[in-house]
Amino acid sequence: MARIAFVFSGQGDQHPGMGRELAEKYPAAADVFAMCDSIRPKTSDQCFFGSEDELKETKNTQPCLFAVELAEASVLAAGGVYPDAVAGFSLGEVTAAAFAGVFDRETGFRLVCRRGELMQNEAEKFDTSMAAALRLDRQTVEELCAQFEEIYPVNFNCPGQISVSGLSSSMPEFFAAVKAAGGRALPLKVKGAFHSPFMKDAADGFAKELEKAESKRMTIPLYSNVTGEVYADDTARLLSKQIASPVQWEKTVRNMCLAGIDTFVEIGPGRTLTNMIKKIDAAVTAYSFDDFLAEV
Repeated sequence: MARIAFVFSGQGDQHPGMGRELAEKYPAAADVFAMCDSIRPKTSDQCFFGSEDELKETKNTQPCLFAVELAEASVLAAGGVYPDAVAGFSLGEVTAAAFAGVFDRETGFRLVCRRGELMQNEAEKFDTSMAAALRLDRQTVEELCAQFEEIYPVNFNCPGQISVSGLSSSMPEFFAAVKAAGGRALPLKVKGAFHSPFMKDAADGFAKELEKAESKRMTIPLYSNVTGEVYADDTARLLSKQIASPVQWEKTVRNMCLAGIDTFVEIGPGRTLTNMIKKIDAAVTAYSFDDFLAEV
């Protein structure tokens, strides 16, 4: 029998119209969007009708993606599909924590709204951005980043794909250095140097929010972005630290595979994690939400 993991996506896959058909078709999804609207009015309108530029704003992206992701996971749960483990990429880890019972869904949504605000506030203090370095190994990317004062390797996604954060003014030279090393660099659809030291104040602010939130023991094993391993009793510390720390995604997926997970379902509006997982371990099965829903 397959052992299933739900993996909740991060920023970058958001798009206008996301979640609309789901909410129209499934009561479990509509219920999630109604809950989000009761706390943050018109969240569903932003998901269904917001422009691409509006959805790129971190203070909007994060609550909107949380709503879509929790709606998708709730649809699967209502249909009798439950995961044996969960993980989330960056903001997706907050959704994963809420789904795993660390927070009730209302608390999780309030937290992700605050997280988006804190990260956007920090992003607006500096002219920073993110990029993906492709076709290079981890050591090479780390050595290239070390040549620049404020470019940091931050997301270890899969073999041949590492994201970096840093000053926008340094990115053209970094792109040239990546090309000279035989790789390729692409800008990412986010506004800010996430998971880098530029986000320290946001991480500290989120730690204070987590201190005030009521948390419980997880009901499903939840893997940490910071360690790549299952959370113990340090959820608040690691969830806050994550904002200014690298995402160890490749390590997370490999550890999940070692624990017996052989089927991954990406919860979110895209296929980014699905594609990464296939590059990490070709022996496992990885579905996007839409593809998996069509099979069950």
